[in-house]
Amino acid sequence: MKNGPALKENCTFCNIVRGSVACHKVFEDDISLAFLDHRPLFPGHCLFIVKEHIETLFDLPDSLVGAIFTNVRLLSRAVLQGMKAEGVFVAINNVVSQSVPHFHVHIVPRRKGDGLKGFFWPRRAYKDAQEIEATLQALRSAIASLENS
Repeated sequence: MKNGPALKENCTFCNIVRGSVACHKVFEDDISLAFLDHRPLFPGHCLFIVKEHIETLFDLPDSLVGAIFTNVRLLSRAVLQGMKAEGVFVAINNVVSQSVPHFHVHIVPRRKGDGLKGFFWPRRAYKDAQEIEATLQALRSAIASLENS
């Protein structure tokens, strides 16, 4: 990003970075930008983006992970304090439910009894111990495979 971030045409968030789409900016540094969501779950709901066009968490270069999540933590604390919230909800969608295909983090102030329940999908218990064990094995195997690649 020495010559500026790599941006994509027709990407809403890249257009915000360019300045061709207005936003209510909350935070900005060399690699990231945060602004109020235009359709918030609650007042103070922010979107945190990387300035470079990176589509998902999986595409985020290792060199940016630390700095990005340091900024997400800072913004989360600011939302907690600034909105006098009891907690914050931090979420990243990857492809499914990602309305803008540009890496972004939702930071949402939360309060007990605010009406946000069970996130947005129905929860269910595991059927039995075998389903739990199969799930554990699948995830542990995937972690081992990813760590060795």
